[in-house]
Amino acid sequence: MTTPSAPNYWDYLRLEQLLSIQGGLEGDESALMPDELHFIIVHQAFELWFKLAIRELRLARDHLAAPLVPEETIPHVVHHLRRVGTILRLAVDQFEVMETLTPQDFLAFRDKLVPASGFQSFQMRVLEVLLGVDMQTRVRYGDVDPIAHIRKLAESSPASAVALGHLEQAMSEDSVLTALQAWLYRTPIRGSSPQDPDDDRVVDGFVDDYLDRIADLHGRQARALPSGLGVEPSKMVERFAQATEQAAAFLRGDDVDEARRPFIRRTRAALVFVESYRELPLLAWPRLLIDTIVETEEQLVLWRHRHARMVERVIGRRIGTGGSSGVEYLDRTTAMRVFSDLWTVRTLLLPKSELPPLDQEAFYGFQSVQDLAERAP
Repeated sequence: MTTPSAPNYWDYLRLEQLLSIQGGLEGDESALMPDELHFIIVHQAFELWFKLAIRELRLARDHLAAPLVPEETIPHVVHHLRRVGTILRLAVDQFEVMETLTPQDFLAFRDKLVPASGFQSFQMRVLEVLLGVDMQTRVRYGDVDPIAHIRKLAESSPASAVALGHLEQAMSEDSVLTALQAWLYRTPIRGSSPQDPDDDRVVDGFVDDYLDRIADLHGRQARALPSGLGVEPSKMVERFAQATEQAAAFLRGDDVDEARRPFIRRTRAALVFVESYRELPLLAWPRLLIDTIVETEEQLVLWRHRHARMVERVIGRRIGTGGSSGVEYLDRTTAMRVFSDLWTVRTLLLPKSELPPLDQEAFYGFQSVQDLAERAP
């Protein structure tokens, strides 16, 4: 009986298969243009990183979406999200390799791609969906929605049908955004949780006190501005008053449907609460989680911006291979935000010296394991 041989490095990584799939449309590396192999490998590397980022997002989401999220679980969420951010940071740097391709070198084989386009990267769409990009948020090129485009291709292409299957699976799952909102909603505010009978009064009281502090601070800042800035003092007072009203509208949830407003109001109040009293022990990991999500999205925005600049450097502003407006479309994607509340709240934050006093500070101190299980968001 033959004893199975111990696996080698190349066996474990399936290198024979991996290194045999860079032949392009011809399936033959010797038939490629001089710089085409470079183009293929860089984009395949992007897709491998996307695959890992998708797995990490699902792991983070699964931890965060549990009905009860013990405090000791949050480090696992942060760990997986940090890996996504690191992957995206590496992907940004990977554009340096892509930019060793000159415009003329790319033009030598560019027409081979038509009508294929990076717009069709279904893994990027899966990543977006798992983060929380929805139909209203997603950027179209012209009248074309990326997912609708892949759905159309799936009617006649088996490979496209597989891509669509991955997308539809992601769309059937909870996103990191929905998991985060549910987790924030359960956050104790001034020691009160959603199931407490007096919770609405406690949360409204915190929001009112916070808005009073904002209004007072804005009033003092408007009066303290020196003259000679080219803006009439009355206009500056008006601007600060408008900023105060915008803060109130955000915390009231005026921008969402009435049926969803109570939920959003509490999640936003919780977000302000965690950010404001972030140094308290019970809030240390929650605020680190929020910071990590913001950093992860920041890296995605930087990736989109770097992608646009790379494309502009190599092909200018010509029409994309898939018929999009090219750089113009890519630039519009840089304005997209998934975790918009986490960005907006930074406009509302007060200096520590201006915060409303927290009578229940001991509630957020070091607790027993049993207390943590009962009180964690």
